Amino acid sequence: MKRLILGSNSPRRRELLKGLGVDFTIDTENYFQENFGPDVPYDEVPRLMAEGKSDGFHRPLEEDEILLTADTMVILPGSPAGGTGRTERRGEILGKPKDREDAIRMLRDLSGREHHVITAVTVRDCHRRKTISDTTEVWFKPLTDAEITWYVDTYKPFDKAGAYAIQEWIGYIGISRIDGSYFNVVGFPVHRVYELLREFGVVF
Repeated sequence: MKRLILGSNSPRRRELLKGLGVDFTIDTENYFQENFGPDVPYDEVPRLMAEGKSDGFHRPLEEDEILLTADTMVILPGSPAGGTGRTERRGEILGKPKDREDAIRMLRDLSGREHHVITAVTVRDCHRRKTISDTTEVWFKPLTDAEITWYVDTYKPFDKAGAYAIQEWIGYIGISRIDGSYFNVVGFPVHRVYELLREFGVVF
């Protein structure tokens, strides 16, 4: 069996990986600088980030080591231009909020709307690398300012893309529908991660 390294500090990903019954260590030392050009399609950004984190790992992998890196982004779709089939507004990536006001702004933007959660996962050993990407569509009911501010002040979601966690209170009361993997919104699509780890000999 190969030795798995998780290149992420996310407690959600750590919990999901444990749920797969996999032994692993955590090593997040990395030289990758997260940035991308203005012409990169938003749905490709998580893949670029996951692969960049993999390639930017601070040391060469040993023969029996496997590295797993991931990136999740919350994307508000753009608005289509009437009758043209084109996109009038490109949309917006909602990363981790800078502060309380930014978190409140993000949740106001998500209120009453659909958004996309895209997670890319890269697994690499000494000989090959493979990346998968998964998208979940999520709908929020209209949220009141009281609900938004209470959630932000109580849960302080400053380390979460889009300023929310689906498994917390705001998900209980605010999410009316999802289309796709629930666990993809939590951290990564565990059903696809399991198959990827099996390809690399980490699980049976």
